[in-house]
Amino acid sequence: MEGLGVMLDFYKNKKVFITGHTGFKGSWLTKILTMSGAEVTGFSQLPNTNPSLFDIINIKENTNSIIGDIRDLESLKKELCNSKPDIVFHLAAQPLVRESYRNPVYTYETNVMGTVNLLEAIRNCESIRSVVNITTDKVYKNNEWDWGYREIDNLNGFDPYSNSKSCSELVTSSYINSFFKDNLNIAISTARAGNVIGGGDFAEDRILPDCVRAAIREDDIVVRNPNSIRPYQHVFEALLAYLLIAEKQYTDKFFEGSYNIGPNEEGGVTTAELADMFCNSWGNATWINKSESNYSHEANVLRLDCSKLKNKIGWKSKLSIKEAIDLTIKWTQCYYSNSDINKFTEKQIFDYFND
Repeated sequence: MEGLGVMLDFYKNKKVFITGHTGFKGSWLTKILTMSGAEVTGFSQLPNTNPSLFDIINIKENTNSIIGDIRDLESLKKELCNSKPDIVFHLAAQPLVRESYRNPVYTYETNVMGTVNLLEAIRNCESIRSVVNITTDKVYKNNEWDWGYREIDNLNGFDPYSNSKSCSELVTSSYINSFFKDNLNIAISTARAGNVIGGGDFAEDRILPDCVRAAIREDDIVVRNPNSIRPYQHVFEALLAYLLIAEKQYTDKFFEGSYNIGPNEEGGVTTAELADMFCNSWGNATWINKSESNYSHEANVLRLDCSKLKNKIGWKSKLSIKEAIDLTIKWTQCYYSNSDINKFTEKQIFDYFND
């Protein structure tokens, strides 16, 4: 299967540098870009799950894959300058809330100083025209509002993960104002996506991977916060937004900024609703409520206002939450049935980006 049609023609023959290309979103992004004809260099630590999407679909086969640590400034500078990219996507991170409570120092080193290091390296690389720093919807000071947060609302994540991503946003803003504001040749944006689901996510403490693991074992799915509301969306939705932002600002600095990325559903869905939809789609799966008072703090309500992304960039969500769950389950069942998962992965990408 070759190419992704008109939607991603822009990326053909572009040089793209991705930090965190061995992760869940990074692997999908790398696969999409290589299918689009881009020349991709990835810089990341080894995958932190086993199995990993990176290994399952053999990402390194068509990628200049460099195993490195975003905290190592000199190594990052060297590899970034050697690759001479046109576009940079920054995904390298410690991405889990509960892990950030267990290891806050590593979380801040990776998520804050990793951003500093990347932006410092970018200052020394004249080929770069477009940069997208992927943060999270959790960067906002959470007031448990019923309405969606806007890009102009206060940043102040509560837990070490969320707070480190708020800091990453502030670092990016400072570097733009201090070093890149008057440079018309480069544009830098941040992207704040809601909770992303999709095939190939094997991380701990994420609801859909937890559902899959329990369903395969034929155990009850444990849901620890069933009433929490999150803007769940398929990984393709977020990646399309990243790709459109990078493309738009490549030719016009006007599109530089911060953008929320979330689903069309009004306010997202509860974790209980997500679990119900998973069980109905999977078949022969059940979940139980294991709410406990000693769990680390997480927000109960989190909604996003994505009107800026829709109006300025022209992005729109294609998938309902049910469709997102169905795509995730179909990928997962293909993988566990030992079918040709690489071919199936390419088909899911092709079908979404050519719809």
